[in-house]
Amino acid sequence: MTPELLDAEEIITELDISHIVIEDDTPVDNFQSEKQQRFLVEPLYSSWSTDVPFIAAANVGLFYGLKLDPIVPDAFLSLNVRMPEDWSQRQNRSYLVWEFGKLPEVAIEIVSNRKGNELDSKKESYARIGVAYYAVFDPLKQLQGKDELNGSPLKIWELTGKHYVEVPEPFWLESVGLGLMLWEGLFEEQSGVWLRWCDRAGQVIPTGAEGREIERQGREVERQGREVERQGREMERQRADRLAERLREMGINPDDV
Repeated sequence: MTPELLDAEEIITELDISHIVIEDDTPVDNFQSEKQQRFLVEPLYSSWSTDVPFIAAANVGLFYGLKLDPIVPDAFLSLNVRMPEDWSQRQNRSYLVWEFGKLPEVAIEIVSNRKGNELDSKKESYARIGVAYYAVFDPLKQLQGKDELNGSPLKIWELTGKHYVEVPEPFWLESVGLGLMLWEGLFEEQSGVWLRWCDRAGQVIPTGAEGREIERQGREVERQGREVERQGREMERQRADRLAERLREMGINPDDV
């Protein structure tokens, strides 16, 4: 290996990221956004059945250039990558594209006010850097005057070439193997319309609590089934006892029948 190549390798493997602000301690803006962000992350780790490693995260910086400001999706999903184990290292505490070797497949923005530029500069940025799917969820109807939303609180785009093309309902992300859907129900004692991951059949990916409840209900159904079987056997035994008693009253030994 020539000295020139050796020097190049040392430069690549020892990038100086001391100037990068990995975390700025800026809080999320409201309870609804915070809950929705977790609702998009926790179920994947609790219940999604997939053969590939992945990272799902909320409100974590996505750094795509060494001297460029990051984008901070409200939630993202990246396949075929593993979470770094040593978080004491600065390069392991955010999503540095040059460390993971790829961009996330999905970026999701949750609209909480009219100042986030989710349909303008953010959308353009995600398309420019090459994120395959971009979703905008407007639960509080902050952007309903925008033509792109057309009255719907959820829009999803897929990158085709260098531009995003709208994904029609049902929102299936083919290269990810997941869908996104609106779901009305209760999450952590809060009722509302939520954005959730789902399978191709439109079944939501359950949270850990929902998965445990499904298992509990399954065990209860099995218990009830066993109880029905027990009662059936008991009724059959009682019927046989009554028949034997009648035979005895008629002078017939039921054992001889």
